[in-house]
Order: sequence, then C-alpha cells, then structure tokens
Amino acid sequence: MASFEYIALDSKGNKKLGNIEADSAKQTRQILKEMGLMPVKVSPFTGKNSSKHKGYSLFKPRLSTLELATITRQLATLVNSAMPIEESLLAIAEQQQKRKIKNVLLAIRSKILEGFNLHSSLEEFPEIFPDMYRATVAAGEHSGYLDKVLLKLAEHTETRMKNAQKVQQAMIYPVILTVVSLCILGFLLGSVVPDIISVFSSSGQSLPTITKLIVSISDGIQKYWHFIILFILGSIFLIRKLLQNPKIKKIWHMLIIKMPVIGRFSLVANAEKFSGTLSLLVQSGVPLVDAIDISAHVISNNVIKEAVVNSTKSVREGTSLHKALAKAKFFPPLMIHMVACGEATGELDNMLAKVSESQNQELEASINILLTLLEPLMLIFMGGMVMTIVLAILLPIFNMNDLIG
Repeated sequence: MASFEYIALDSKGNKKLGNIEADSAKQTRQILKEMGLMPVKVSPFTGKNSSKHKGYSLFKPRLSTLELATITRQLATLVNSAMPIEESLLAIAEQQQKRKIKNVLLAIRSKILEGFNLHSSLEEFPEIFPDMYRATVAAGEHSGYLDKVLLKLAEHTETRMKNAQKVQQAMIYPVILTVVSLCILGFLLGSVVPDIISVFSSSGQSLPTITKLIVSISDGIQKYWHFIILFILGSIFLIRKLLQNPKIKKIWHMLIIKMPVIGRFSLVANAEKFSGTLSLLVQSGVPLVDAIDISAHVISNNVIKEAVVNSTKSVREGTSLHKALAKAKFFPPLMIHMVACGEATGELDNMLAKVSESQNQELEASINILLTLLEPLMLIFMGGMVMTIVLAILLPIFNMNDLIG
C-alpha cells in the first residue's frame, strides 16, 4: 500500500485536503467516491516528488526539531512494547493534527509495507531525516536494539534542540536592545535634533564640530532614508549571495574563529555538536570511521569541518582518533585527552559520552559568558550614542551663554 494525497470536493463544493492509504490512485478515487467526495487531484506522496515544486526546498515537507524528537520518542516507546514498525507508524500518524507530519509517517509506513527496512524508508525524506539520523537507525536495526537506539536518538535530538534554544534565548535581549537603540537614534536624528538645531542655525551662531557632524547625519537620514534602507537590504542580499561561494564562505568562517569571544564560542559550539553526534553513533554501533565522517557534517563551520574530514582520512589509514583530532587543532585539549584515555582503556564509546557531556557544560558556560559581555556592550553603545547627541545639543547652548556673559 502507498500513501496518496488528494484534493476533493464535498456535496457543497467545499475543497477537502487529506491523504489515504491505498494500492493505487484508482483505488484512492474509489474510496473518495464512497466517502461522498468528488476527487479533483490524487497523487502519491513522497519526500522527493510529491510536489511540482521539486527543486525548491521551500515546498518540501519539513519537521521542527521538537516534532522530530517527539515522533522518535513515541516510536521508541511503541517498538519497545513489541509493536511492529508499520503499526507503530500508523498509530503515531493517526494522532497527528498536522497533515504534513501525518503524510510523512504514512509514506514511510508504505515503504515498509513494500518490504523496505526503516532506515531505507527514511531516505525518502533527507530534509527531515539527515545522514546521522538514518545511520543511527540503520545501526539499531542491524544490532537488533532499535528501541534503545531510537530512545538515544530522541534524547540526542532533544539535547540539540535545547542547546539551540539556549543560544536563541541568549540572543533575544541583545537583539531587542539593538533594535530599540537604532529606533531611538533614528527618531532623535530624524525628528528631535533638526528642530532643536534649527534654532541655533537661524541665529547665525557658529556650531561646534560635533554638532555639525550630527546635523549632517540628521540631514542625510531625512533626505536619503529610503536609499539607506535599500542599501542595507542590498548589502544583506549581497553578503548572503557571496557566502554561497565556498571559498568566500571558508574565509568568513576563518575570520569568525579568529574573532575574540565569538571565535571561542564557535569552537565550543561545534565541538559540542561533533562530540555529541560521534558519541551517539559509536554507542549505536556505527563503525568509527563512518561515525566520524557523518559527525563532520553536523559542524556548521566549514574550516573545522574540513579539518575533521581530513581526520577521517587519517583514522582510516590507521591513525588513532585522539591524534587525528589533535592534528585538526580545533578541539580543546581536555577533549583530546579524554578520547585518548578511552582508546587506551578500550572504552571509547563510554568516554565519548562523557566528552559529549563535558562539551555540553562548556557550551552552557560559553553562552553565559557571551550574554554577560553582550548586554553591557550594547548598553555602552546606546549610552555613547545618546551622550553624543546630547552633547551636540548642549554645546551650542553653552557657547551662547558664554557670548551673553
């Protein structure tokens, strides 16, 4: 059986959307007619060709990290209770309120009913289930401990989600403060400053240099604000376009690594992603070389990713993991020593789990440090700009008092 998407009309002419499991499109239409619906369009649902907008990821089915973690945990629970995979997927699909999630689960179930295993069925949706996810599931199926592996995978996905949320929450206050600061400065320079300065200009008084500078900026904002907005938007578009070039993106990622504070945060965040994924894969039974190669692709910084990929080649040639990671020069010494200890004692999988936990704690500390530094810096910036504007207004007043005196 396969999953089919349909568009149909009811007796009142209202459009109905949904999905039905059937052996063919013809059977789907027959089922719709028995339901009192007039089929308008029936098409098989898959992750690769379910939409006519095949080349655009915007139209491909996607799940949030929370949705993926929830589905994985539910599947682990049902599989652990000895329920067959296809029945587990059907049970989870039936309780979904979002049609996209239900369609994905039914499409996976249809592939399993055709004789495919779970990890092969997940390949229909590479945007939802990345290489790391599918490799972990494959290892669970081969080892016979799919329920335990799925539970670990759910915990790993939830950890990734929590870390992403921590970063987002840490950036909320600085972003809000930046936006509010720019709005206030724009209002002062565009409305308040011109009215006040015009009083001194009309009197023929010679204005201080700082006041002239503020007046010039204010006049520029008033006259060319639309060009300024277009310039900002154009710059953002151009930067994003340039970063699509691998060479330019690599240079940018190298600059990020060398930045104070931000560079340290980037190294810790990527080390945490890599160690967490590597730990999960190795504990699930994925061969070490394959696990390193897959884990490299979760790293967001291309410079670090390239170094890890080269490390994979070294490990494949017989080099120990800790020496290969040390050669990459982007991982903390403590992580290298812990991996070396795990290799020496033959408990690399357990030591990698401890490495992942250690890196997660260091990431939390880095987030706190970054937030602690950003808040006062933004306040200093805002205070400095407001003080400059106030001085530009007060200095002509002081000069006028001196002339009167």
